[in-house]
Amino acid sequence: METPQLPALRSYHSWIANETLEDYSLRYASRSFRRWSPFVIANTALGGISFLALEAIGGAITLSYGFANAFPAILVTCLFVFATSLPIAYYSSRYNIDMDLLTRGAGFGYIGSTITSLIYATFTFIFFALEGVIMAQALNLFADVPLVLGYVISSVVIIPITFMGVTLISKLQLLSQPIWIAMHLAPFAYILFAHPDTLDEWAAFVGSDMTGEGFNFLAFGSAVGVLSALSIQIGEQVDYLRFLPDKTPENRFRWWAAVIAAGPGWIVVGGFKILCGSLLAVLAIQAGLSRSTALEPIHMYIKAYEYVSSDPRVVLALAAAFVLISQIKINVTNAYAGSLAWSNFFSRVTHYHPGRVVWLVFNILISLLLMLLGIFQTLELVLAVYSIIAAAWIGSIFADLAILKPLGVSPAFPEFKRAYLYNFNPVGCGSMAMASFVAFLCFSGIFGIMAQAYAAPIAFVTALGGAVAIGIATRGRYYLARQPVELPATTPDSNLCAICGVTYEGSDMVHCTFYQQPICSLCCSLDSHCHDVCKSPGVALETSRTRHLGRALPHMRDKIAPRMGQRLLKVAGVLFALAVVAGGVFLLTYRLIEPGSEQPHLASGQLLLRVFLALLPLLGIGAWWIVLSQESRELAERDLVASLEKLRQTQRDLASNERLAAIGQITATVSHELRNPLGTLVTSADVLLRSLRNTDEPVRSELQRLQRNAWRCVRIIEDLLDFSRKHALTVTPILIDRWVAQHVAEQDATRPIQLQLAAGCRISADGERLRQAFSNVLANAIQACEGHAVEDAAIVVSTRCEGQNAIICVADNGSGMSRETVARVFEPLFSTKAFGVGLGMPLVKRIVEQHGGSVLIDSEQGAGTRVSIVLPRTGAGSS
Repeated sequence: METPQLPALRSYHSWIANETLEDYSLRYASRSFRRWSPFVIANTALGGISFLALEAIGGAITLSYGFANAFPAILVTCLFVFATSLPIAYYSSRYNIDMDLLTRGAGFGYIGSTITSLIYATFTFIFFALEGVIMAQALNLFADVPLVLGYVISSVVIIPITFMGVTLISKLQLLSQPIWIAMHLAPFAYILFAHPDTLDEWAAFVGSDMTGEGFNFLAFGSAVGVLSALSIQIGEQVDYLRFLPDKTPENRFRWWAAVIAAGPGWIVVGGFKILCGSLLAVLAIQAGLSRSTALEPIHMYIKAYEYVSSDPRVVLALAAAFVLISQIKINVTNAYAGSLAWSNFFSRVTHYHPGRVVWLVFNILISLLLMLLGIFQTLELVLAVYSIIAAAWIGSIFADLAILKPLGVSPAFPEFKRAYLYNFNPVGCGSMAMASFVAFLCFSGIFGIMAQAYAAPIAFVTALGGAVAIGIATRGRYYLARQPVELPATTPDSNLCAICGVTYEGSDMVHCTFYQQPICSLCCSLDSHCHDVCKSPGVALETSRTRHLGRALPHMRDKIAPRMGQRLLKVAGVLFALAVVAGGVFLLTYRLIEPGSEQPHLASGQLLLRVFLALLPLLGIGAWWIVLSQESRELAERDLVASLEKLRQTQRDLASNERLAAIGQITATVSHELRNPLGTLVTSADVLLRSLRNTDEPVRSELQRLQRNAWRCVRIIEDLLDFSRKHALTVTPILIDRWVAQHVAEQDATRPIQLQLAAGCRISADGERLRQAFSNVLANAIQACEGHAVEDAAIVVSTRCEGQNAIICVADNGSGMSRETVARVFEPLFSTKAFGVGLGMPLVKRIVEQHGGSVLIDSEQGAGTRVSIVLPRTGAGSS
């Protein structure tokens, strides 16, 4: 069983290979890439807290529910977000993985976390759209830029900055942070010291949805429900925290300070900004502005800067500048986080990764579409619904990180690599689904208005309790499909990916049992050949590998033919992407022609809608064509791999045949010259033994040793002759169980051999040749147990049927073999025995393959060996 030497099958595009652009979007953040100090990373992460949607949210809940309910809701939410974000920030910083990779290992599984990737991506483009609208409003008010054009500008300006990833984003945040802090605090300092009476007016404000003054549990719950959507912001924080350097005794204080300040600490700054928005919205309302206008951050900060200057032009310029700086700072974070989330989602769904920058543009296009649809006008409803899903997700993750890991129910580390994970873990997926279902029932009003108001907290508590209960009930068995294999690092090439040919750190590598070589985590995610057989039993793994590597090409084609469900899912994904782009173009066209069109607005909208609907079938055909083209490319690639492997196998067979031919020629010559002298030597030794019956024991012992070694030489010559010849098979039907029992009974009974015969079927075989192969395997098992006491040695011979195959298995608890020995065990003349020739197992392999079967070896050094002879069966029968 030689290790397949596969070529570099995948060559990534230049923007994927360039990690300055890609930022390890689907990987563990490499130690060599984490070159920034804890301060720079923390500053970059905190730079994203500038988003003015916080002010809009604070203003919205205050105008609706009043200060008496909004203020305690803000405090409670801040405490909740801080507590739930701390373990997420720690594990991401400690293991250098982003929110999606963390979710995989925190109870959701490899495919299950695609759901949360989609939720997280939704969070990023919703808030990008909200912030983009705010920026467009500032441009419209300051420079009279049309709102629609402002939407486009606020979207496009983000692309070049986010294109370069954290490298450029960190510089932007470092330069802009002092300016932003000064501009943010200045107006509130003027309000606090020059007009402290405004604080009393703020505290006395009663919301429009309130029938009385004071605290109200229903209003408090509704406010908490809206604010709970902010809990997912920790995902954007850890997208930067994963680049922290390793914690060391020298930097541990700075490391922890960065983790806490930029992780859960974001809500301290965020809570202050929510309170600022609450105050400014009240001031705007009292100044006579309408509710919708008062909730626009540009108007909030115009009102704030009126306390700084009495010149309207200065006030407008300062407010617009502050809003523009804030929006650029946050939207680079939203766009960056969205590109990571979409990369993770589509790489698992389609096994294809065009690069983070592609999904960056895609995320911004969806955000532009939401802007054109007027998302800002439905802010409270969107956040209230979204907060339920966010609370359920955070509850499931928090339960795993803060409860199940300390209890030892789940692994101590968050494993993210596909090769070691189940596709779905009921701990996270089940608890989140259950919590979301219960909370949406509450939100619909079925259980009353109080449950409706507290739907988000109910979702969190249900997810938390459900995850703990499921985790304990399943004992954490669905976290790891197989134990991670620690790869050796003895040579520079030990972590060389066998597929893409690039060297990565050990934390980013897996041992692929399908290719039998180390590969990187990204190639593992994108590989569509293996079908996750690394998590299957050994026979299934060998069968899948055989089909893939071209031993039977028609079967391989059956194996790689895409499943219809997966194909339809790919088509739906591509169609969705095309529909988003086309819908954005049509909506942008409608909004641009709306102000100046002479036709009624409804007529223009109906016309464009009909054109868009007529275009959908064409988009569907295009999506189908794209998917089929991709599948054709994959099929061609797999056929090429199979052909290359067949070529290698042919070359190996040719080399082996040439070697065997040379062995045959040498054997024929040597055997002719040595047989007669050896025969004479054996005969002479026998004559001397009979003649010297009364001689001393040392002489007789030496003569016997001479005779034994002469016979060993004779047997070696016979083995060489037998191996170099090609024997024609004489096939007869054999009852496999009876045949095995008969030949085990003929063996030397110095060690007990257990029989477990359950095949109950016939095979067509040459009984004598098959006996030779079986005897060699059994003899190896007996020799492997020679170091054990007779009562401790365990040799088990079993038979069974699997599908169309009969399997004879010989297992022992002997010394076992290393992985390197197993890889070479079928090489002619390779032996680990002091007196071995190295022809036993090659002869076994040849005989079994002549019968149309295969030999599988599973061995662990010090733990024994299991040899399975797989033969095609011809029918069932009784034994």
